[in-house]
Amino acid sequence: MRRRLLAVATRLFAERGIDRTSLRDVADAAHVTERLLHRHYAGKAALLDAVCARAARRDADRLERIAARPVPVVERVRAAAADAVAAAVSEPDDTTVVFRAYRPAVAERCRAVRAARHRYRVLFRALIAEGQRSGAFTTQVPADIVVDFFLGSVHHLSTWYRPADGRSVSDVGSVYADQLLDALRAARPAA
Repeated sequence: MRRRLLAVATRLFAERGIDRTSLRDVADAAHVTERLLHRHYAGKAALLDAVCARAARRDADRLERIAARPVPVVERVRAAAADAVAAAVSEPDDTTVVFRAYRPAVAERCRAVRAARHRYRVLFRALIAEGQRSGAFTTQVPADIVVDFFLGSVHHLSTWYRPADGRSVSDVGSVYADQLLDALRAARPAA
């Protein structure tokens, strides 16, 4: 039941927006009573917390496995970048909801939203920092800015990517990964 409620809430939050989706809307779309919905989730904030936490946990678990691979950091960053793109494209409703929930007005109300992306960002930032310490990447830009810039562009994918355009998820992931790695390898301009 919880899985079904999360799936319906995710779809409605993505389609209509968080503020324009009521608990009644979720209950109606899930073909349950509002009372049953309240048995599982105390309110919309709790439901949104659960949606964001589920998506963030899944993404962070994948990134953790990528980061632990016994391969050079450049290969792990490439894999992490391609995975972020694949997740954003294959789970566009999750990406849209998490991105919308990250707005300060929403995040202030929802505890899990504030923390939902933290573990993922920390893991991704650690990969970039490792590459910078090893000399594989430039240190011109702080790792946290690189991560925020990259993830911002990935979150934007759900607004334009359509499989019918002839670009596969793998193709888009490779382009994004190449762009990230090119930026990280950029040599300092001559003084």
